[in-house]
Amino acid sequence: MEKIVMAGVGYVGLVTGVSLAQTGKHVICADISEMKIAQLEEGISPIYEPGLEEMIQQNAEKGTLHFTTDMRAAYAQADIIFICVGTPEESDGSASLKFIYEVAEDIANYARENTLIVMKSTVPVGTNRQVIDYINARRNAEEQLEIVSAPEFLSQGTAVKDTLEGSRIVLGVETLQAEKRMREVYAGFHQPFVVTDLVSAEMIKYASNDFLALKISFINDIANLCEILGANIDGVTSGMGLDPRIGKAFLNAGVGYGGSCFPKDTKALYRLAEDAGYKMRTVKAAIDVNQAQIYKLLHRAEADFGSFAGKKVAVLGLTFKPNTDDLRESPGIWNVLELVKAGANVTVYDPVGMENARRVLGDRVKYAESAVAGIADAEMCFIFTEWQEIVALTSQDFSGKMRRAHVYDGRNCFDIAEMNDVHYVSVGRPERQIGQLELLK
Repeated sequence: MEKIVMAGVGYVGLVTGVSLAQTGKHVICADISEMKIAQLEEGISPIYEPGLEEMIQQNAEKGTLHFTTDMRAAYAQADIIFICVGTPEESDGSASLKFIYEVAEDIANYARENTLIVMKSTVPVGTNRQVIDYINARRNAEEQLEIVSAPEFLSQGTAVKDTLEGSRIVLGVETLQAEKRMREVYAGFHQPFVVTDLVSAEMIKYASNDFLALKISFINDIANLCEILGANIDGVTSGMGLDPRIGKAFLNAGVGYGGSCFPKDTKALYRLAEDAGYKMRTVKAAIDVNQAQIYKLLHRAEADFGSFAGKKVAVLGLTFKPNTDDLRESPGIWNVLELVKAGANVTVYDPVGMENARRVLGDRVKYAESAVAGIADAEMCFIFTEWQEIVALTSQDFSGKMRRAHVYDGRNCFDIAEMNDVHYVSVGRPERQIGQLELLK
């Protein structure tokens, strides 16, 4: 059985490595972070993902999953190396390849002959060819190593299922032998293969993410127009989503997308196109709409209250989506920072993201122990993540606990007709004023 090394155990590397171990492969998860590896050796997942920690413990106990900080020793015994390090955004919007080339340098120096390199990180089109040329140019060996582009399509919150039972496995390969080895690696994964060349595989990843970002920005643009014209975005998306050419996914109006992928990948593709002499106007539109949408409800509340200075504000939901502890590019965090800057007294709550929030926000805000505690005595409440605990709140919770029941719902969590005795503002739907009696259903 071939020995697989995951170079980097961030979100993608850890979920992929654990999923491969789950199907019986021999996997070594390697990372330079001593803290991460120490946690993993104790059976603790450094990231929140439903079901992942149990799988870590099970496969470590079975002996199919191992952890190390000795990257070079790991590369020296690997048959297949998955590159899973981050490609953070540069100041100009392009993707930084610093960590990719650090791994490539070590692979060139320590990997043995016939090692297959698999690029799992999201990288600009053309990077796989550049990386494998870089590795082979530095190797003191006659044999040339091969690279495969195998982009990931996992979604945080459902990452394990997406990895094991996703919609497709994309492989960008240059030889039949590389394809054969990768099909063996993914034996046990229940999804079809799309086999193509390196460049097309790289483009599939960017095109997929940017299309979904564009779909989100489009429906948010429609929601904003619904508010002006008096339409209800809920009915509009219901009618649109039943069309199989459109589908229901990613038609939820709100305060925009966040996370580690969509914001970074839209900017990276736009910059990549610019460098190639082409302007991707649709991608630029998605970026611009999202940037404005993030602060939509903040501007509305400011118009209602005049100023945030000295106001007691509750913020429910800090992660960029439910079922993750990831705060990267989260609309909730961006809005909290603006509220603090404006002089508001902010209390925050998130069912899973509080530990990360404390690292980001420090003592600039107060931290509640529950959603109900978070809204106590607040003059206004913002909702930025549709966690089940937050969605379970009732109009009586808001009207009974808050000093002034003004709710600005960035994820359309509640039925407008049920928000009695609450000044309720959502996205793309009619407002509900306190005391409003007309039937809204």
